[in-house]
Amino acid sequence: MKGLYHFLREAWKKPDVKTLRERMVEWRKSEAVVKVEKPLRLDRARNLGYKAKKGFVVVRVRVRRGGRKRPKRRKGRRSKRQTIRKTLKMNYKWVAEQRAQKKFPNLEVLNSYNIGKDGLHYFYEVILVDPERPEIKNDPTINWICKPENRGRVFRGLTSAAKKSRGLRKKSREMKVRPSLRAKGRRGK
Repeated sequence: MKGLYHFLREAWKKPDVKTLRERMVEWRKSEAVVKVEKPLRLDRARNLGYKAKKGFVVVRVRVRRGGRKRPKRRKGRRSKRQTIRKTLKMNYKWVAEQRAQKKFPNLEVLNSYNIGKDGLHYFYEVILVDPERPEIKNDPTINWICKPENRGRVFRGLTSAAKKSRGLRKKSREMKVRPSLRAKGRRGK
């Protein structure tokens, strides 16, 4: 017997194009970071730790697609350094999480997931948690986020999207990304 979340997951594998396009038109008109009532992909949100209780906040974030550009140099002859394309080491999901954290500094980023993309933007929903709320402090499954070492975790690259971007999904001696690229340079390896 298959439940609700199974059918929600299957529906998001091939979403209704017309409905999604209408939603994206509305999302483009709204602000880049918007607090939403409830998650659009309930199955994905629940899978990533969301609960429908006080202290959990869901935010929709719009991120511009395409490469990032460097500022153009104004003075001096810079023939070799006139490249305008800049490759950022952060993936778009990590950028979206950081923007959500900047908008809501009293909350903490738990996780995020993709809800759509068009020719110009990526759209993500970011799950945020309020570590000061008693509902969160008393919940044994999520109260780890209340510890002081988990403050600002998105800016230190400790979320799931950030770890993927940093290459920390696999463990291997050859990868030379642990404990960090900077530490690797200090060790001289």
